[in-house]
Amino acid sequence: MTGIKASIERIEIDYRSTDNDVFTVGIDVLDNHLSRRWLDAVIDVIRQQLHLEKNYCFLGWSNSLRNGDLICREINRSIEAINASDLGYEIQDHFDVSTLLGTGDIGDRLPGLKIDHDRFNRLHRYFEDLQGVSGAMSPYYDCADADTRWHIRQLNLLCHEFECWALSWRKKHYAPEWQRPSQLMCWLRAPRFELDTQDYELFGIDSLYRDFGGVYVGVNKAIGKHHWEVFQDEGRDSRIDELTTTTLRAQTEAAADFDIEWAQDTRGHAWMQDQLSAFRQWLLANEFDPDDPALTIGHPKVAQIDVSRLPTEIEKVWQHMDRYLDVYRIRVAGVEAVYPYRWSDLDYQRLQLSALQGS
Repeated sequence: MTGIKASIERIEIDYRSTDNDVFTVGIDVLDNHLSRRWLDAVIDVIRQQLHLEKNYCFLGWSNSLRNGDLICREINRSIEAINASDLGYEIQDHFDVSTLLGTGDIGDRLPGLKIDHDRFNRLHRYFEDLQGVSGAMSPYYDCADADTRWHIRQLNLLCHEFECWALSWRKKHYAPEWQRPSQLMCWLRAPRFELDTQDYELFGIDSLYRDFGGVYVGVNKAIGKHHWEVFQDEGRDSRIDELTTTTLRAQTEAAADFDIEWAQDTRGHAWMQDQLSAFRQWLLANEFDPDDPALTIGHPKVAQIDVSRLPTEIEKVWQHMDRYLDVYRIRVAGVEAVYPYRWSDLDYQRLQLSALQGS
């Protein structure tokens, strides 16, 4: 774990514990075209004091209070709210951890705790039906009131959150060093900017490698699953025209949103190289050009955490950060924003609805 050699700017994040202790992490911004555009967007959302989405922030942390049982309760609550609305769209489905994870021995290529991806592909399809896609919203979404729209959106977020939690939960039982905790920083109503040719240069299959402490421009969550997610969920033999989930698009926009990789590096490992080789073959079989930058495969790296204040062993990093799974303050370029609320606050849904409505 080493720091970055050069930086055009430093972002500081204060993390807060349940007993209000604060731990600060520095993020050094890389010097490239997309990094500079992204940094401008981050400064803008901080200056505007936009709402940071705390119920979709720390994913894949196996010891988090947002575990599989809680996520399932939230999924069922949103399904009930949608069914009780006057949209005329009924979801006859119920989610429970005991029926979503496989039974039996746990290990590589063994069934124990493997996620039932078919169930979550269906959940994602409900979301696609109800919301539509950017630029082509569903008639259901157009007719929904603010509260129902909030629940529609939760189907998408909770779907991804459960899949991330389940991956780490399974790894914890047989290969704990390969849990995949990450941090997603998403602001409500954040303005977007169009990607251009220079931005596309940072995409590509090699950008699917992840570095510990790497900071990546996040995939636009409104466009559905991207190629890599579909390949991982559906398998090497899957074909696009047979998918349960229908929304598969390239990323044409970005925003201040970003992901922080808190898991260990995937570079240099034979299993990752094998996956990327198989992914390349999957793209060709589905008539995609693996080298076409316009597919926007992967996650462009725009910054790197300064790891000097963190333990040198990955599992000790997680043990430390487990205490601080709440972003309290961000500072950059002379501006700062404080986020005093928590996702567990009783009025958090109301706070988000207010932020979504711009009031």
